[in-house]
Amino acid sequence: MKVHLRRKDKEIVEEAILKEILKTSKYITVAFSKEDQPYLVSLSHGYDESRNCIYFHCAKEGKKLDYLKANSNVWGQALVDHGYQEGECNHYYTTVHFKGRALILNNIEEKRKAMECMIRQLNKKPDQLIAKLEAETLQNTVLGRIDIEDMTGKKNLGIGAQPT
Repeated sequence: MKVHLRRKDKEIVEEAILKEILKTSKYITVAFSKEDQPYLVSLSHGYDESRNCIYFHCAKEGKKLDYLKANSNVWGQALVDHGYQEGECNHYYTTVHFKGRALILNNIEEKRKAMECMIRQLNKKPDQLIAKLEAETLQNTVLGRIDIEDMTGKKNLGIGAQPT
């Protein structure tokens, strides 16, 4: 079901901008559902533009995995906060809302790619950490992937502000 945005002046339609928001946001918030009960969680992540997917990590057991096993459909949001505008009673932001399917990775090479993607997005000096990745560590780390099926964006940037 495609949802329309009431305020067309705030809609982000350029795919390149939507992808840039996913690449520059520090975390995403993802909604899971199990037996008609929602579960919302914020995650650090890495966005892989070539696959249009989001990588994340989690514990070996817990609520997130329980919900994911029950229902792989997810809805999420990436937010880039451009700050409250003092004296204007306004807040500047860019967001991407996405829906997709989440799964847990088993392939060691894809796990390596996922970790590298996350490290590159979250660290200022990623090569130092990537060099330390070992197969045993990757084998024991739970990593997931959200394959994005649809995304929309919204912005409130003020006059002359840039989206990134």
